[in-house]
Amino acid sequence: MTAPARQESGLAARLLPAARRQLPAYLEDLAHLVAIDSGSHSPDGVNRVADWVQNRLHRLGFATQRIAPPPTHAATAGDTLIARRAGRLGPEAGGRRILLAAHMDTVFEDGTAAQRPFRLAGSIAHGPGVSDDKGGLLAGLAALEILDEAEIDDHAEIVFLATPDEEIGSPTSRPVIESTALGMHYALALECARENGDLVIARKGVADFRLTITGRAAHAGIEPERGANAALAAAHLTVVLQNLNGQWDDVTVNVGVIRAGDRANIVCPYAELRVEVRAATLAGIRRVGDAITRAARHTTVPGTRIDVEQLDLCAPMEDTDRSRRMLAHAQDEARALGLDIGATATGGVGDANFIAGTGLPVLDGLGPVGGADHSPGEWLDTTTVPARVALLAALIARLGDARQ
Repeated sequence: MTAPARQESGLAARLLPAARRQLPAYLEDLAHLVAIDSGSHSPDGVNRVADWVQNRLHRLGFATQRIAPPPTHAATAGDTLIARRAGRLGPEAGGRRILLAAHMDTVFEDGTAAQRPFRLAGSIAHGPGVSDDKGGLLAGLAALEILDEAEIDDHAEIVFLATPDEEIGSPTSRPVIESTALGMHYALALECARENGDLVIARKGVADFRLTITGRAAHAGIEPERGANAALAAAHLTVVLQNLNGQWDDVTVNVGVIRAGDRANIVCPYAELRVEVRAATLAGIRRVGDAITRAARHTTVPGTRIDVEQLDLCAPMEDTDRSRRMLAHAQDEARALGLDIGATATGGVGDANFIAGTGLPVLDGLGPVGGADHSPGEWLDTTTVPARVALLAALIARLGDARQ
């Protein structure tokens, strides 16, 4: 068999007829997956989805691996699925390794699939997880199938990663995500496109802080002057921290939890603030972290002390030159389909953040167009499925071959 020629601009248009032929099967598969309750804390349901996806990938010649959650999470989380298939173009010849990332879990409780079953209202599909992320997960599989049908495999390797707990911050799959990203060249995240069709070029990062305020207890009626009110210090500090908003572009600070004291007749000896920081860059998160630490050094209530602890960090998916080059490829292919797609940044985080944190360039929002995620009104525009699947397939092909 003669090796396929290198793929030039316009491949998506050439793959579109195959993607259109797939649409009935795509909708049948989407109805099947939406009918499975696979909330983040429903390991049996998540693993049913994993079984189905694993079987589909086996049929495409992928070698698969299931990674069970650690014992501390075994009762509450499903498996992470990793599938690999080598292409015909080694790295030394210009082949590149492409990571496709999707998640199998939803935010919905068991029983939701029966209460709100999959339905089509004209061309709009509804149901729990129809957009986030079962529609995107299926788009990735469909794109791989049309590439296989077209015998396009000019890449070094394709890795398909399906996670079980993205909706709760990926506590069990994060180490797997990060280790899988190492050695890859590009990552395509399969969350659905924005409502206007935009892709996602950046996601804010998140850092969580705990500020502990220690005061001094005293009888509030007899000798309040002997006390140091931690609640008052926490109140002043809350105002200072909230006023950090607006000082830097693309940074938000939120004091989301305040706890203080136990009894009204005791000068409050202890308080705690839980603070979330979101920023478009890692430098922005560090800048705000430094500002929080400085604020904590200057308590306004004599006799109180404030300790700052950073609890967690989810790095931003930053808008970089490398991700912009990926976007340019996607826009080039989209134009051949008659689509004018843009790129947006979002404050929401996802598995793409953890991938980007390893230094890998990421482009997200490569599923079909959908919206109202996490709500009873969640929807997917099925008329966008063929073009988005063809676009994704073409992008995989273009990124996989550095000779282009």
